[in-house]
Amino acid sequence: MNIRQAVESDRPAIEAVLDAAFGTDRHQRTAYRVREGMAPIASLSRVAEENGRIIASLQCWPVELRTPDQATPLVMLGPVAVLPELQRSGVGKALMQATLKAADDQGVEAIMLIGDAEYYGMFGFDASHARQWDLPGPFERHRLLVRVPAGVKLPAAGAVGPRRGA
Repeated sequence: MNIRQAVESDRPAIEAVLDAAFGTDRHQRTAYRVREGMAPIASLSRVAEENGRIIASLQCWPVELRTPDQATPLVMLGPVAVLPELQRSGVGKALMQATLKAADDQGVEAIMLIGDAEYYGMFGFDASHARQWDLPGPFERHRLLVRVPAGVKLPAAGAVGPRRGA
């Protein structure tokens, strides 16, 4: 398996993996509304391929946490999509590790996602920073997770949405 940065020509294969992993009705989910109109962050998005075929993807998106006084840039991570027949084989974990290393190398401070705290906790994500954050659609508050380096302060409350000007 090879993990590399995703490129624009990967888009059809990434969409096929997303459809296989999450279904074609996935565009109605709140996560899509959070990043609506945004292009993935190329330097952080990854694909896993095997024998020249894309088997998994992980994309990152420019979003922001808006308060009445400021807009704090965030990176939204996800979804982690793996072909169904390869799920639970470590491919998603490897993609997470590669993406988070790239984010750390690039000085990305706050990364958020919607997901399972039990799984994403191993990567440093938890719900404590986002207890009063809102999203543009329904979500389970305990699944709104953030990874923040020590010493970085984020607003306690606000609304997450597409990053203006990105």
